[in-house]
Amino acid sequence: MLQVLKTLRAVQWSMLVSILLYAIVGEVLGPRARAVDPSLSYLFSTLAVGVVGTIFVVRRTLVLRAASSLSAHPDDSLSLNQWKTGYVTTYALCEALALFGLVLRFRGCSLQQSALFYVGGFVLLFFFRPQQPASV
Repeated sequence: MLQVLKTLRAVQWSMLVSILLYAIVGEVLGPRARAVDPSLSYLFSTLAVGVVGTIFVVRRTLVLRAASSLSAHPDDSLSLNQWKTGYVTTYALCEALALFGLVLRFRGCSLQQSALFYVGGFVLLFFFRPQQPASV
């Protein structure tokens, strides 16, 4: 359990750093801000709302359910794998939010428009840090 927890924390921190790198790369390599079709921004905003909803569903169905099972039976490998998969999926979805910001930045949106996606992905990724399930 402790090794899985350390691995998840390493994954979380590396993904947090990658989101910061997305913002830097978007500013350094991205084009100058220009007028972008508003429907593109609406599309990514709608997708972001769907991704955030999916994050909470994954947390409830995989992470929290497996954590309650692990608190009762810490040696259950099936629950441990489900718990780990839930965290990795949550982190991948948070990373997708930040990637939406990078894509928008490369399409010509300003930093202020892309920053909402960067910050959203970063905050959610930071907020959902892995914690060892409490023993009963």
